Amino acid sequence: NKGFVIKGIENIINSTVFHAGTLLKDNNVLTNGGRVMSVVSSADNFKEALKQSYESIGLIEFEGKIYRKDIGFDL
Repeated sequence: NKGFVIKGIENIINSTVFHAGTLLKDNNVLTNGGRVMSVVSSADNFKEALKQSYESIGLIEFEGKIYRKDIGFDL
């Protein structure tokens, strides 16, 4: 879906957010369809990086938010 305000990105400090399906309008980041963003983290080991990514994902909110919960566990 398009046009929903994405909140919480400004609170992420230990991860990098890559935008894909977003739009900046009137100083707000909006959903713009498809896969909206990717959250990536680094740490001393992949389990800590994975934990950090999912914690950061928890800070991001928008209507209709869904995310994969199985990525990274098979490394």
